[in-house]
Amino acid sequence: MEENNKTQHPSREFDLIELAKKVLAEKKLLFRFIVVFTLIGVIYALNQQKRYTSVVTMAPEVSGMGMSGSLSDIAGMVGLNLDANNGGVDAIYPEIYPEVLASSSFLIKLFPIQVRQKNDTESKTYYNHLKYDTKSPFWTYPGYLLGEFIRKITSSNDTQERNDTIIPTYLTKEQDAICGMIRRSIDCQINKGTNVITISVEDIDPIVATTIADTVQKRLQDYITLYRTQKARIDQKYAEKLNKIAEKEYQKAQLAYASYADSHIKNVLTMYQTQLEALENNVEMKYKTFSQTAAQVEQAKAKVQERTPAFTVIQEPCVPLRASSTPRSMMVLGFIILGILVDSLWVLYLRDVAKSILFKKKK
Repeated sequence: MEENNKTQHPSREFDLIELAKKVLAEKKLLFRFIVVFTLIGVIYALNQQKRYTSVVTMAPEVSGMGMSGSLSDIAGMVGLNLDANNGGVDAIYPEIYPEVLASSSFLIKLFPIQVRQKNDTESKTYYNHLKYDTKSPFWTYPGYLLGEFIRKITSSNDTQERNDTIIPTYLTKEQDAICGMIRRSIDCQINKGTNVITISVEDIDPIVATTIADTVQKRLQDYITLYRTQKARIDQKYAEKLNKIAEKEYQKAQLAYASYADSHIKNVLTMYQTQLEALENNVEMKYKTFSQTAAQVEQAKAKVQERTPAFTVIQEPCVPLRASSTPRSMMVLGFIILGILVDSLWVLYLRDVAKSILFKKKK
């Protein structure tokens, strides 16, 4: 068996060498393929804009301490959430933060953000930056022009009039395309073991990428804070409403007591004394209710504060100095390698297939 393997291995090497010699035998054809694919690679590379990536890293507060916290961390490493059993169920947990960032309702709020490119003197909205500053390769123009032509024919006047109006549940094609561009440029990664959140934003300008990364980080914090404190804030508003009603009732009772006492200041009848005591008891009861509702308001405020999550920003977004996109030289090199592979396929296989097909057609 070993001798057979030894005899087969050299034959394979010999076959590869023969194939390589067969390809290199037609040097002119290989040179043509390399030149053509190099030109294609240069054209492709020149039509690709450099892209920069800004990264921000933050960590939410840890909700567990001691053994329970350790169990939660261990469970988080395997994708489980034990915090759901510790009191209330929280629907916004770190694993779905990327879904929140990818939602249209979140993305359209980034449209009006003012951004300024590195070499610009005036700022513009992020929407206009993506619309006018981001260039598409020239080979996409025919499809774009055809789509615009069809849209103008099929779209109604109402649709054309609302191009500048953003309706979250009914976006225009242009607005939906801008949402898609933002969605592809934002990436959110969650470390299940540590719950560290890493947000990266890619753009053709390094300053714009940094601005949007910082904004996305703050908007995500606000979104999570708004969600987690929503129930507590509703309870606080209800407690404040009851407190205002109790305060008015207390003031009304005070006014009634004072008015009755002033109007009967010289009256010493037992019936007057009984009525005055009743009014005084009513004032005390209303004051007690007012005090209780005031305490409930303070408790509700404390609950809102308790439910407000704290975030620690580990890495602030920094202006990237180097482009994160593939270098143009590597793009051209990739096309050169592709040209060599295509030439090899043509010489070794495709040319014979093409000749056989043409021969059959002639017959």
